[in-house]
Amino acid sequence: MSQERLTRLLNFLKEDPEDPFTLYAIATEYAKSDLSQARQYYEKLLTEQPNYVATYYHAAKLYQANGETTLAETTYQKGITIAQQQQDHLALRELQNAYNEFLFEEEEED
Repeated sequence: MSQERLTRLLNFLKEDPEDPFTLYAIATEYAKSDLSQARQYYEKLLTEQPNYVATYYHAAKLYQANGETTLAETTYQKGITIAQQQQDHLALRELQNAYNEFLFEEEEED
């Protein structure tokens, strides 16, 4: 995590606390070293900016890494739905691929 980058992003957030890209960038920066902080920012986005589709992939991966499989699965599914509604084909493909891998891994564990 770059402390300088994080400081700049937090300053941007002070200027515009509702900017989804800034929240997403902060969460992604925290994901490099502080997963609990990253989770807080991803969940803020999921709650307050539910149409910011990029959040779903990373939040689901974080839940998956924490062993929260039900939460990961519902997050993937919701992200897929949002990407379909927005006709965001790239995000849809990435979410579907990640979700398929998730399902495959879950089958292997059973």
